[in-house]
Amino acid sequence: MSGHSKWKTIQHKKGAADAKRGQIFSKISKELSVAAREGGSDPDKNAALRTVMQKAKAANMPSDNIDRAIKKGAGELEGSRYEEIMYEGFAAGGVGLAVSCLTDNKNRTGAEIRHIFTKHGSAFAALGAVTRNFVRKGQIFVSAEGVDEDTLMDIVLEAGAEDMRRDEDAFEIVTEPAAFGQVMDALEKAGIKAENGEVALIPLSTVPISDKATAASIMKFIDNLEDHDDVQAVAGNMDIDDAVLAELNDA
Repeated sequence: MSGHSKWKTIQHKKGAADAKRGQIFSKISKELSVAAREGGSDPDKNAALRTVMQKAKAANMPSDNIDRAIKKGAGELEGSRYEEIMYEGFAAGGVGLAVSCLTDNKNRTGAEIRHIFTKHGSAFAALGAVTRNFVRKGQIFVSAEGVDEDTLMDIVLEAGAEDMRRDEDAFEIVTEPAAFGQVMDALEKAGIKAENGEVALIPLSTVPISDKATAASIMKFIDNLEDHDDVQAVAGNMDIDDAVLAELNDA
């Protein structure tokens, strides 16, 4: 396929993610705590918590860590109270970035994220300037190896998925946020492993990037944002050419 493959980017980042496993667990712990605080500690009655628990399991987060984070959020153990906040802005080439954070100090986080934007020659945009071009969807990737496409499609559509398509060596399954947990559950019951799954902001349209320097600038900007402890996710609408992405991977 032409253009940028989300699956290829996931595979590229997997090694780096393994090296930052402790930081990843810390970020997921915050999500678990917030979900438990807002909807209770029972995942059967709290779809948001069930979704984050699926994410934690996909990251191989230990069960003790998951339980502790949920108890902190539910008030059974002492812990920080986190707030959700979104920052928006633009990277090189006019690429929009939406930065989702969980923080116990909005002033500190805002100043630190603003500093990262400034370092990359950017600034915060008005609320909605970027996110109006995105839609929130569940997105699940399943490796195509050893998986029958028709069988997989039957399973996910019956569980409530909106769509399924091939992305290189994987199947991309798209759901409404409310159906994400039940589709993940259906895959697990069928013995099919999800390589990656999350509820994320998906761009309605993308900005093609074919220049290596521009692509490198955008990826470095995103990496710097994702390295911040309070940043949970960075959504961008870039469509980096596969050849350019391959060059960056080899650099």
